[in-house]
Order: sequence, then C-alpha cells, then structure tokens
Amino acid sequence: MSDSERLSSVSDQPPLFPPLPIPSLLQLIEAVLFVAGEPVTLEQLARVLEVSPEQIEAAIEELSASYAQRGIRLQRHGDQLMLVSAPEAAPVIRRFLGSQNGQRLSHAALETLAIIAYRQPITRAQIEAIRGVDSSAALRALLARDLICEVGRLETLGRPILYATTPMFLQQFGLTSLADLPPIDLPEL
Repeated sequence: MSDSERLSSVSDQPPLFPPLPIPSLLQLIEAVLFVAGEPVTLEQLARVLEVSPEQIEAAIEELSASYAQRGIRLQRHGDQLMLVSAPEAAPVIRRFLGSQNGQRLSHAALETLAIIAYRQPITRAQIEAIRGVDSSAALRALLARDLICEVGRLETLGRPILYATTPMFLQQFGLTSLADLPPIDLPEL
C-alpha cells in the first residue's frame, strides 16, 4: 500500500474524538464562575469571553433566574459575581461538612455589621456616632471574618478609613446582593 493510499484510507475513517459542541455564553460564564473559587468581575468575564459587558449582564440575569429553584445561586456584590450554595441548603451543607455552628458574632459585632451594611461606605466615627460606644473591637472581629473590608478613605481631615461589606457577608447571610437587605427607614447621619 502506497503512502497516498494509506492517507486516503485514514481520512475516510471517523475522527477518534468527535468535535465538541460550541458552548453557549451562559455555559461559559457558569464554567468560569465554577472554577474561579473567588468573586469574578464583570469586566474580567467580558474580557475573557470576548463579549460586551451588556451581553454579560443579560446572561447574568438569565443565569440568576435559572438558579432560583436550584441548589446554587449567583451572588452579586457590585460588579463581582460568584457561585454560592443556596441559603436554604445551609443546614444540610453544614452537616455534610461536619462543621458545628461555630463562633457566633457578638451583639456588638452584629449591630456594627448592620450599620455598615445599610450605610456603606462608612467610617468608624460614623458607626460610633450611631452606636454611641467604641466599635473598634467589633470592627476587628468583622475584618477578621472577612465580613467587611476597607474600601478607601474619606476625603476629610485625618482621612478616616471607609468600611463596606464583602461578598463573604452576602454569602454568610444568604443574600444575592445588597438589594436583598430588608428595607428600613434610617435617619440621616
């Protein structure tokens, strides 16, 4: 058998591995978020997937709606996205992972966290003006648990640190975004 006959017979055979179907934008976003393990920005998704931010936004809305009745959720914090487990599955997940209820936040830390969640970004002095007591220990505890973070400095005398909640805050409290916080009437600072 000549070389040309051998090549001809090989090309007549089906490929060893059939070509993979082209994934949809939803599938690609889901795959990236699944492997990321940490929040991914809309800009990163648009850049990696080579599509417009508008296309990413539309796909995110569709993914969020599809996850509403499933065991996972698409959590959004500003322009950051992350796949998380559904909050209603927390007791089962806790049992599966073998974790206990762990350390609970103190009343002071919960109060401080609520103030930050509703008023972010906010300074320590503003928090203390609302609470009426020193909040440095509560802030340290919340920072250590990654429930809050420093997001900048206020452009005023002394340039105090501004605090805001993190994606971990949303995850721990079963929220998909800050818009899910229950509405309350807050007096002006």
